[in-house]
Amino acid sequence: MKQKFLIDRLELLANNGIYVFSTKMLESYLLEPSQISFKKTLKRAIQSEILEHPCRGVYILRKNFKTYAYKLEAIAATLRAGHYSYVSLESALSEYSIISQMTLNHLTVMTTGRSQTYKTNYGIIEFTHTFRDEFDILKNTVQQQGRPLRIALPEFAYTDLKRVKRNLEMVDINVLKDIVNEKNISIRTSR
Repeated sequence: MKQKFLIDRLELLANNGIYVFSTKMLESYLLEPSQISFKKTLKRAIQSEILEHPCRGVYILRKNFKTYAYKLEAIAATLRAGHYSYVSLESALSEYSIISQMTLNHLTVMTTGRSQTYKTNYGIIEFTHTFRDEFDILKNTVQQQGRPLRIALPEFAYTDLKRVKRNLEMVDINVLKDIVNEKNISIRTSR
């Protein structure tokens, strides 16, 4: 496939807010005649710095991704496509200022998919499996415009932290109680 054609097809997706692609998505979208041809196209695109390969099974359109605020979340959403996944645990509690440590370059995600940790060029994504059902997840998370993943409400993130037996000592219980009582949820969005 000629690079100009590849760039045009990928930028069409980028214009619709899609910058991160799974291998399967690219295979279906690029319609290469063979697996060998597909792999050569990907290799040329990476060498030409059109695409980036941050971790196994994921490709990024570099040009448009540089300024994107939720890089790790976009990669996480692609890695767990087809499963319910949401920002929780330390990442969510940090955004609500319930824990003092800011979780830069480390994203904690609850998922109905399997638990796994990925090291990417942008940081670490830690997936933790949850047995919660879809209704429970949707009721206790919020979707913010432009954000690839939902985020757990404060009390839900804290409950997740307890359920998976993580360190509770860093949680400021008074701040958590104040937020829950006031229903005043402000999310720190400096990513």
